[in-house]
Amino acid sequence: MIINGRQVASTILSEIAQQVALLKSGRPKLAFLLVGEHPASQTYVRSKKKACAATGIESTLIALSSDISQEALLSQIALLNIDSKIDGILVQLPLPPHIDARAVMRAVDPAKDVDGFHPLNLGKLLLGEDDGFCPCTPQGIKTLLEKQNLPVNGKKVVIVGRSNIVGKPLAALLMQKKPHCNATVTIAHSHSEHLTDITLSADILIAAIGKPLFIKKEMVRPGAIVIDVGINRLNDQTIVGDVDFTPVSAIASHITPVPGGVGPMTIAMLLQNTYLSHIRRHPWH
Repeated sequence: MIINGRQVASTILSEIAQQVALLKSGRPKLAFLLVGEHPASQTYVRSKKKACAATGIESTLIALSSDISQEALLSQIALLNIDSKIDGILVQLPLPPHIDARAVMRAVDPAKDVDGFHPLNLGKLLLGEDDGFCPCTPQGIKTLLEKQNLPVNGKKVVIVGRSNIVGKPLAALLMQKKPHCNATVTIAHSHSEHLTDITLSADILIAAIGKPLFIKKEMVRPGAIVIDVGINRLNDQTIVGDVDFTPVSAIASHITPVPGGVGPMTIAMLLQNTYLSHIRRHPWH
């Protein structure tokens, strides 16, 4: 069965729109910081702004030159941190090589860090605390499994990829002693020995390694659930995931497509975090 991430995300965005319409404290507002003219980044920001408009969340785009100094970028973030009208701040990655992305992530007010990348929010995730923000893609994957009524409790989850954006926080999330979690999680990566043996053990296999068509049919146990996080552009401009979709879909019980799987869920979680930030900052909402 193909898991339709667009459909699930659309339902969530409709729910957010209904909640935003009932607010007495004004509309949530999300600020995008876009450094340079990276084509993929521009596309992603347009998609996120479109989703904001569809839910009634205000957004503002601050486009900055690729040669901006790190100091100037941090000053811009500081202004957004103290702006009472801004509920969420998203710094679109990647940043130019002369800018330290870690310093930039740390500069965002954790209470407005709707991407969930600040060390404080990642620490709260690891500790199982609920008053931070969870990174959007991991939260989107958990929500997608939940909305599809696919049990995670007690299941063997294998995540191929150990990035700070997906692999590590997703592992921390799915192992929590909480509803729709409680998984036994293994993280594998490019240096893992006997990788196929590891992936074949998975009830739920999550591919987030950033290599096109990396997960082959021989690496997937028949009946497993396969979640493809990858977005890769081939030489012919075709967009594919990290999973060799057609052969793997023939044996998986459930699988996410690329595009139309995890991507829309990531955007939905971003807007959900922005709404959550607003109501935390306006308890009388």
